[in-house]
Amino acid sequence: MKPSHPNPQFVSSRRGFLGSGLALATAAACASFAPVASAGTGLTQDGVRLNFIEKGRGQPLVMIPGWSQTAAMYKHQLEVLSGRYRVIALDMRGHGDSDKPTHGYRMARLAADVHDFLEGMNLRNVALAGHSMGCSVIWSYIDQFGPDRLSKLVLIDQAPTVIFWPGWSDDEKQEAGALFDAKGLLDTAAALAGPDGEKTTAGLVNGLFFTKGYSPQELEWVLKENLKFPRAPAARLLVDHCMQDWRDTIRRIDLPTLVVGGEASFFTPRSQRWIAAQIPGAQAEIFGASEGGSHFMFMENPGKFNAIVQNFLG
Repeated sequence: MKPSHPNPQFVSSRRGFLGSGLALATAAACASFAPVASAGTGLTQDGVRLNFIEKGRGQPLVMIPGWSQTAAMYKHQLEVLSGRYRVIALDMRGHGDSDKPTHGYRMARLAADVHDFLEGMNLRNVALAGHSMGCSVIWSYIDQFGPDRLSKLVLIDQAPTVIFWPGWSDDEKQEAGALFDAKGLLDTAAALAGPDGEKTTAGLVNGLFFTKGYSPQELEWVLKENLKFPRAPAARLLVDHCMQDWRDTIRRIDLPTLVVGGEASFFTPRSQRWIAAQIPGAQAEIFGASEGGSHFMFMENPGKFNAIVQNFLG
């Protein structure tokens, strides 16, 4: 059912973290306890319900997960950074506990969803953080809406472009952080959308996203969170995400920005430093491999990550 006016309607419910935070309780299960987080849903302009989790008061810090990831994966940031900020983690359409429509799996629509969310929640002076594809959502937001409602950016480990063109030198690939040629991307997407999609996803989670010392129990939970997004639309979104080249947009950003990368990530630290070099006054922080400096450093080393973000936000 579509909203009766242009802005989405957001209705809060209650949800809490259980135990180590590997699962989220339902509202009924939490009814007799003081909640540690509040959750809700809202309608976008095209009628899609988005799930979000929030905790804390103060300046809003809105956090966008990466491709196939969920709001719950920001559990360490919701727990700690909410001591100083109003931390809101958002499930993109198709992801996590948000609706799974048949349409809209492209960067432009996901960015419009974020704009709908900020307008519907009447959020201003927002520090907007994105991890991996979440950075692409931010860049698409800025491309369409400029800095509307934003005050600062936190860009977590995303290459300016994931696809390299024929004839690019190794140096160009390193600077852009590019991973695939077009065939490699389409082959990966076909595997995700095919009968072995869950197995392909498990290979990414267990073999590419984290350092080898990361907890097997956490990896199992991460895989379950990834698989909340059906594999066929996940594959379509991956193609749209990876085919974008955001270098011209990045050069036009004029907001205080923190760029975070990792030595053990599949995106080169050089690409993260390149992003920071294009934005006036931007900071770059690269986690060492021994510091949990994977693609998911905010999960592997949340203590250092949260301290860096808190220092940046002031």
